[in-house]
Amino acid sequence: MASEALEVIERQTAVLVRNFELLHRRTDIHDRLDRAEYLLLRTLAEGGPMDINTLAATLGLDPSTAGRQVAGMRAAGQVESAPAAEDRRRCVVTPTEDGLRQMEAVRRRRAQDIGELLADWNEDELRTLGAVFDKYNRAVAARYLTGSDTSEPRRPASRRR
Repeated sequence: MASEALEVIERQTAVLVRNFELLHRRTDIHDRLDRAEYLLLRTLAEGGPMDINTLAATLGLDPSTAGRQVAGMRAAGQVESAPAAEDRRRCVVTPTEDGLRQMEAVRRRRAQDIGELLADWNEDELRTLGAVFDKYNRAVAARYLTGSDTSEPRRPASRRR
């Protein structure tokens, strides 16, 4: 039986996801970059050039999905790819200057929108929300991306709930 606190968290998580979708539909920000493109570019900007497998693992994607996203972004001029120097079978993906400019414009707009939405929050509340989101995202990554969570056996992706 879940605790009352976990029941609140489960419900609020569902509402949060719905609110993210609502915010996505109510802004034109996705016209510049969709969420997948934005996150892929942010990942490359923060982590440096990566091969498809590393990029896929970092984002929790199947390598074929990451490859399709990269192919579309390469066609749009947002990323470049080249064979890795140490293993020409691997393809290393690098953001282009245009891709980085687009990502930065979206990042600034997202930050502005979030700032306006949370304008009446004090700095401590903002720090707390950021820390809680960070902790939650790290828990998800530990369980489903890095496999470092040993509290539950890992199941194949098709069986995860």
